[in-house]
Amino acid sequence: MSPDDTSGREASQAPAIALVDRYLAVRRRTEALAQPLSPEDQGAQSMPDASPVKWHRAHTGWFFETFLLTPFLPGYQVFDPAFGYLFNSYYEAVGPRQPRPLRGLITRPSAGEVGAYRAHVDAAMVRLLATSPTAEVMSRLDLGLAHEEQHQELILMDLLHLFAQSPLQPAYRPQPLPQRPAADEARYVAFDGGLVEIGDAGPGFAFDNERPRHRVFLESYRLADRLVTNGEWLAFMADGGYRRAELWLSDGWAAVADEGWDAPLYWRREEGATWSVMTLAGRQPVDLEAPVGHVSYYEAAAFALWTGRRLPTEAEWEAAVGSHKGQALRQTFGEAWQWTASPYVAYPGFKPGGGALGEYNGKFMINQMALRGGAAGTAPGHTRLSYRNFFHPAKRWAFTGVRLAGDMSPLDRETATPASTFLEDAVTGLTDHPKTLPAKYFYDAEGSRLFEAICDLPEYYPTRTETALLRRIAPEIAARVMEGAVLVEFGSGASTKTRILLDAMPQVAVYAPIDISETAVEEASKAIRRDYPGLIVAPLVDDFTRAFRLPAAARGRPVTGFFPGSTIGNFAPADAEIFLRGAHTLLGEGAMFVVGVDIAKSADVLVPAYDDAQGVTAAFNKNVLARINSELGGDFDLTAFDHRAVWNPDESRMEMHLVSQVDQVAHLAGREVAFTAGETIHTENSYKYAANAFVELAHRAGWKVAARWISDSPSFGVFALAG
Repeated sequence: MSPDDTSGREASQAPAIALVDRYLAVRRRTEALAQPLSPEDQGAQSMPDASPVKWHRAHTGWFFETFLLTPFLPGYQVFDPAFGYLFNSYYEAVGPRQPRPLRGLITRPSAGEVGAYRAHVDAAMVRLLATSPTAEVMSRLDLGLAHEEQHQELILMDLLHLFAQSPLQPAYRPQPLPQRPAADEARYVAFDGGLVEIGDAGPGFAFDNERPRHRVFLESYRLADRLVTNGEWLAFMADGGYRRAELWLSDGWAAVADEGWDAPLYWRREEGATWSVMTLAGRQPVDLEAPVGHVSYYEAAAFALWTGRRLPTEAEWEAAVGSHKGQALRQTFGEAWQWTASPYVAYPGFKPGGGALGEYNGKFMINQMALRGGAAGTAPGHTRLSYRNFFHPAKRWAFTGVRLAGDMSPLDRETATPASTFLEDAVTGLTDHPKTLPAKYFYDAEGSRLFEAICDLPEYYPTRTETALLRRIAPEIAARVMEGAVLVEFGSGASTKTRILLDAMPQVAVYAPIDISETAVEEASKAIRRDYPGLIVAPLVDDFTRAFRLPAAARGRPVTGFFPGSTIGNFAPADAEIFLRGAHTLLGEGAMFVVGVDIAKSADVLVPAYDDAQGVTAAFNKNVLARINSELGGDFDLTAFDHRAVWNPDESRMEMHLVSQVDQVAHLAGREVAFTAGETIHTENSYKYAANAFVELAHRAGWKVAARWISDSPSFGVFALAG
């Protein structure tokens, strides 16, 4: 039952080891991207905007040497003083440099010598990171790693442009691209206007151009739920899109004439009027269902005008993607950078930093357009909701695509059905047969308060049993948690049990509670900040079954997930497996996931726990109807429903129902919801597992069970899952 002890020496070395591992992982990815290339591939430059792969490799080493090693590592010797001129990019304060269009003339050092340079820098960085780095060193390290990840994408962008110029059309990754399924009709999701906040709020890493967070007023608008496809772009071309001046901005029309554009970059007309496109997998037939890529801002704006739509602003994109309704949007990250209608300018209150590093972003805030999202070529985990990419409007070699937006007319705003996930789920469940409501909607502020009261009831054994078990095993769990880790709690509620773990885990640096109730998560976060002043609290208001990205402060750290309270039992076994798979994706490889599981037992113990003598569970169950009335405009009579809890031995679950006492009709979103006397709304299932059954479920979801602890009767289990 007990894990192996971690020695004191290993524990003291853990932070430095994790820091070095993080640094080396980024550096190795750059080398892995270059590994398939010959020295000749790495030295060529195809246009002034691009740089040789060899130069990217050297420049990123120069960045660490210049901004971390030279000022902060005593006795550090630069690898070669000439490299400061060769591999500086644009930092005026650092000194002169090789002109960007002439980087391809740097035949020496060789690609191999650049590799030796990188190894020299890496060895010195390992020494620096092992010496209790200061806050300034850590800040520059974060910037340096993000900077290198940017150059990893540039390597792929520049290499694709280089290979596209070759008559051999070589493949960087010689494999056929997967065929996309047929794209469905784009749906335009409505978003309410008003004051929104955009920009990074910290405390994790973000570039200076993402701050400060500020308010923006938006009119109501609509955003396409997917990106524009190649097939749709072909229709634009067939309709004379590149020949119709009325669709184009003046500078864009001049670019069409000067550059001879008649299709996206890398497209080529083949025999039989078909089109092919150059990709990192070589030249391939254009996939009509895939998102269009390598189009300029001018092309994106012309296409939008042709469709009768427009491009979204930065604020519209960020507010939409960051909202609950944004879950309906697809391809937000990881497909293509999405042009916005916003010029790349400073946010209100922006001030560039001092010194050379202050030149990183601010000096480029002119004559460029902002893009959002992230592309398939973007380094994993590099982007975030507030991330701002930027390019000149005529540039096409970046991994750019198009998402359309539209305005809402006054009539639209008056007649549009409120696009609420809660509303959609309520309407769907209450018009189904039998009627249902998702249990996750129990937990607004009042629901969370009632559940905390349930946990104190004498009949409700799970909380006190799990709490006692957690107190006993917390040191054993803590021994598995790395220094600087983030503790991610799913469905945090009041975060009561979390304190048991936090008290045992002083090495935890960030606490990230996830809860669908904004009020509940804010109250819990405020209390944790007050009682643990040295802890970074980074809450995420989201449905934890759908969350796809951790808060910025939690990224790049060792991760431990926490899912107490036997909430896993609210899912049917098949859905529990899906949830565990999703949690694995969210938490990442190498994460630990601590899950509370109620063990199957006698109905004599189970039923009173869900139908207490004081009626608190009944009030908790009925609260979902109170939420429908207050938040969705329903008119349900709570006194006309009874609470019922039953044990279903065939399914190994406790069930909660709301039973209509009489024939009645309620109303929701303009619909009648009719009940006959005795008809029920099935509101919750709480599955109970034999210990081995849960182990098998976890294995199917991709987890290994590293440890398990089972209490005495009434039995309750805590499982430590390893990713």
